[in-house]
Amino acid sequence: MNPPAESSQRRWLPAGLCALAGAAVFQFFGNASFGYIKSASLFWWWGFQWFNPESETEHGLLVLVLSGWLLWRNLQAKEKGESRKAEGETIWPALLAMVLGLALHALGFAAQQARISIIALLLFAWGGLRLGGGRRWGAAAMFPLGFMVLAIPFNALDSAGFWLRLWVIKASAGLAHAAGIGVIQNGTQLVAPDGRYSYDVAAACSGVRSLMALLALSLLTGYLNFHTWWRRAALLLLCFPLIYLGNVARISSIVFAARWGGQSWGEHAHDVMGWGVFGIVLGGLLLGARVLARWFPESNAGVPACSRELPARAPALHRKSWLVAGGVCVLVAGEMLFLARLAALPPRGQVGVRLAADGQNPVGLPVFLGTEWIGRRTAVTAVERDILPPDTGYSRMRYVAVADSARQVFLSIVLSGHDRSSIHRPELCVVGQGWTIKAAGEHRFATPGHRDGDFPATILHVQRAVQTPRGPVVVPQLVAYWFVGGDRVVATPWQRLALDAWNRVAHARADRWAYVLMQTDARDGEAAALARMQAVLDQTLPVFASEPARFAAPPDWKKG
Repeated sequence: MNPPAESSQRRWLPAGLCALAGAAVFQFFGNASFGYIKSASLFWWWGFQWFNPESETEHGLLVLVLSGWLLWRNLQAKEKGESRKAEGETIWPALLAMVLGLALHALGFAAQQARISIIALLLFAWGGLRLGGGRRWGAAAMFPLGFMVLAIPFNALDSAGFWLRLWVIKASAGLAHAAGIGVIQNGTQLVAPDGRYSYDVAAACSGVRSLMALLALSLLTGYLNFHTWWRRAALLLLCFPLIYLGNVARISSIVFAARWGGQSWGEHAHDVMGWGVFGIVLGGLLLGARVLARWFPESNAGVPACSRELPARAPALHRKSWLVAGGVCVLVAGEMLFLARLAALPPRGQVGVRLAADGQNPVGLPVFLGTEWIGRRTAVTAVERDILPPDTGYSRMRYVAVADSARQVFLSIVLSGHDRSSIHRPELCVVGQGWTIKAAGEHRFATPGHRDGDFPATILHVQRAVQTPRGPVVVPQLVAYWFVGGDRVVATPWQRLALDAWNRVAHARADRWAYVLMQTDARDGEAAALARMQAVLDQTLPVFASEPARFAAPPDWKKG
């Protein structure tokens, strides 16, 4: 027995009111980060990513279409056997989902994390569908809305993608060496010793860009072929080695083709094998699904349909639905007022370093450090200014030892603006500039003027092959970086993100974090390289640090 059409329509009217209220808050107060996309609409922020190649989320539109089809498919599925009766329909799950969605969005807005707000939007949407369509619609929409998470631009996955990128490049270079091809790896670059070809293995060529699309493909394959969670999870896990193998095959084919036919052959292999990766992954997934179905057959194969319900207590549910809609509208109005006030607040928080007279850039670094070092100005590139928000500040200098011009230390300070997106992971830039990271660790630099004070920094051991008349020579260097907030100095991007998010949410405080990087030659050893960095810091840190004492670690830091 199915619910009467009139009762169903009555349930959808309050659900539609909730949808309109939710659309308003996500449209007008959906995004608080204006560094790259200057729009307050979360819908525009998310949709823009699907058409922007740099976002690496161009599969998002396809995920949206597939999610709509999956919802329709689940609703059309017919339950095998007798329909079970609803044991008293309830609308509280719908109310809980929408309230949690609004609360989560407020958290994402305050932390300037639009991705959190997208999760909130999906949760709110599920609540609306559950309110209007009851259990049947709630069950049918569960996976399609969860599937939409794969259309979110997770930059990140930068960490996973970054290491996948390096592993693919390293494996491809190893295969080339095994075949007698003397390719040179410089960070993400593969270069022929004789200069016949040179390729920068970008994210799109190593699986980073296709990672989420292929994960969506594997998840969809498992969902359509199985209904038990562990079989679907097994197929999802199978996707990772297939992505790795497919991209190793792609990069290796480019190297081999370029070796045989030069740069043009390599570029042709690059285009062809872009589809080859998807063929390898899809073929492997289908084979894996067939093996699972044969070795571990399901006792009740097929996708379980959503149960149809009896119109249990329809008049009472109708009244409660309107009460829920009214409550949600009141909450939305209150949240919009709160977010409007939050967005209008003047910037609060401290600056990690001293400011120049313009109030945007860090203070200028000194040209002379005693009689031992002379500074040379290093200009900020146009690419950096175009990529980062316009209120990002810069100050940098390359210090050269007077006694030996080969002893140099590069010092750079990048100061975030009002938007948190001014600073990103240093490793991405280092590798993109042609350096290969061989090892990473932590070091504590001494704080000038504080005998027992020190502060943490991340250390990267990097190297790059340089062509000389005698052949390629490997040049090692040492890179150190750390982040300075209003009251903390941290060594890793994750610590900075966690502290910044906490300050924004708990204290409505947005510090202007400074990212400090130093780089020097390491051919004379790590100890000598660190000593050069320390010598430059001894005379520059008192100049650019707003509070040098902040760099002296408190006792509780040292205990950790």
